[in-house]
Amino acid sequence: MSKNVREIALEALLSVYKNQSYSNLLVNNYIQKNDLSSADSGLLTEIIYGTIQRDQLLDFYLEPFIKNQKKLEEWVYILIKLSLYQLHFLDRIPPHAVLNEAVNIAKKRGHKGIASLVNGVLRNIQRNGLRSINEIKDPIEKLSIETNHPKWLIEQWIKEFGEEETRRICEENILPPFQTARVNTMKATREEVLKMLEDEGVQVKEGKLSPFAIEIQKGNVAHTNAFKEGFLSIQDESSMLVAQALGVEKGEDILDTCAAPGGKSTHIAELLGGTGSVTSLDLHKHKVKLIKEQANRLGLDNIETKALDARKAPEEFEGRLFDKVLVDAPCSGLGVIRRKPDILLKKSPTDVMNLQRVQKSILDEASKLVKPGGTLVYSTCTVGHEENIDVVEAFLDEHHDYELDHSLIDHVPEKLNENKSVQKGYVQLLPHYFGTDGFFIARLRKKV
Repeated sequence: MSKNVREIALEALLSVYKNQSYSNLLVNNYIQKNDLSSADSGLLTEIIYGTIQRDQLLDFYLEPFIKNQKKLEEWVYILIKLSLYQLHFLDRIPPHAVLNEAVNIAKKRGHKGIASLVNGVLRNIQRNGLRSINEIKDPIEKLSIETNHPKWLIEQWIKEFGEEETRRICEENILPPFQTARVNTMKATREEVLKMLEDEGVQVKEGKLSPFAIEIQKGNVAHTNAFKEGFLSIQDESSMLVAQALGVEKGEDILDTCAAPGGKSTHIAELLGGTGSVTSLDLHKHKVKLIKEQANRLGLDNIETKALDARKAPEEFEGRLFDKVLVDAPCSGLGVIRRKPDILLKKSPTDVMNLQRVQKSILDEASKLVKPGGTLVYSTCTVGHEENIDVVEAFLDEHHDYELDHSLIDHVPEKLNENKSVQKGYVQLLPHYFGTDGFFIARLRKKV
């Protein structure tokens, strides 16, 4: 084990807590920058994600052991926190190794006094053990600390989904996520791609939901030849359902209004099988570049990209209408907490309200670009009514030329049929249903 995995973890966590950096991007950058082995990369990822996912619980455990937290420098507190995470949650690391590392880092970054403080706190914890979460009598506060979700969010979800479902969402959100990949059916079948990956030493099986999905159990798909040669894309299964929900047919012209990094655009293009066209918009030039890169890797030449605010699309495409339009709206991302645990460090209820305004205005504008009889799909990677069904219902109240399209049920995997809302034309996936991201999809039809 290289000496510096924990030092790197400390730097990364400081960046997350102080500068609100995104954990998922940071981890990859640090792995590349330090050229870590796969064992070290695994440990680094586990320490960074684990410490963030147990943020409130670790604070709760540390409180009795640290007399004056305000006086501690932030890096010292985070060092103690990530050391406690390893002591308590990672049983494969011997406690003395955790302690030694912590003391060495404290000496290197600070001085002897800090090193002995860190040593004192950790030894004290070892001697006395941690207090029990059952000391907390209020069930909402307890769930909040245990699963690292803010109380306002838990209260909101209980209103919408009930207590049992809310507990299950929260518990699922602190489990490590699966990596799944989507097969490029223009190049090969799922069976063929499974075989390719196994030949390259990646452990894989069929996904649970989507007919295009492969679940990765061990190994990194992004490093395989199958990936480089465009046989697959990395995408969550819930996102794969979006292109299906559109009901893509050969020869159609389809608009994807908020398309970067291109997962859904490229899936739509694959389903078109080289016919028709996909027009992919995104606000940011550098993100549009990502869509192009994916399209090139996958060998798709029916995708046209443009850097454009979706709300300005009707002016831009003056008079041009599309068979199908997708609004995969910017959202709070509360469905992808397993992949981006830092989301919870910085969300507030007003964020959700502000996003709802943006979502409504994009949907309003995008709806002007659908042919009569055409399809408009609205999707987000979040859970909760405010950004999902509330947005759709507000839109339908104002646009009498649109209706929920009950044929959604014919375009999604049969496993979703027991989900009552699918029959009405929308579906809310919660993360514990199939171990996917939390996701919302509504299919709307423009009346003729």
